[in-house]
Amino acid sequence: MDGTLVDTEPYWMASERELVGSFGGTWTHDDGLLLVGLGLWNSAEILRSRGVAMEPDEIVQWLTDRVQRKLDEEGVPWRPGARELLQELRGRGIRTALVTMSVRRMAEQIVGHIPFDAFDVIVSGDEVEAPKPDPEPYRKAAELLGVDVRDAVAIEDSLVGLSSAVSAGAATIGVPHIVPLPESHEHTLWETLEGRGADDVIAVARARREAAAR
Repeated sequence: MDGTLVDTEPYWMASERELVGSFGGTWTHDDGLLLVGLGLWNSAEILRSRGVAMEPDEIVQWLTDRVQRKLDEEGVPWRPGARELLQELRGRGIRTALVTMSVRRMAEQIVGHIPFDAFDVIVSGDEVEAPKPDPEPYRKAAELLGVDVRDAVAIEDSLVGLSSAVSAGAATIGVPHIVPLPESHEHTLWETLEGRGADDVIAVARARREAAAR
């Protein structure tokens, strides 16, 4: 979600900087990059190591509240082509899941701003035992969708997310945003979702299936 569907990473980084600063610390842009794609509770432990004297659950709640407030006050900054691709996929009858390490209340807030029924399933960071980069979130999403994860296509913007999707067994598309993504035979790289359609996603799934058959 964050960085793939919506460009909320600047909201998260600003909130992290505010939180660390309230305890007398300094939080830079490079520090913020360390948390891109991580589960919120993993991020909380890193923030605690930087002097934030709060329990992990308190940190997650504080950051989520701040980012949700920014979404309400400043709006939802959509990533180019994301809503259009989703709408075309839905029009073709393709089932979709939102797999995010944000908590469910934030995921539902974002989904509530989409003017059509965008997702069959939401898997959020507070609903999994092992967050990304573990494969559990994507395996759980495939199970809830009723599909074999090897027949699914995941779209990710972070190294942590790519690792989760690839290790789960999904055909994976990386769309770099805040963090550069490497070339690899394990995933496909697209510069942007703008101009991409359902046929492009289907082609990635087909190529993956043909490669596995060889």
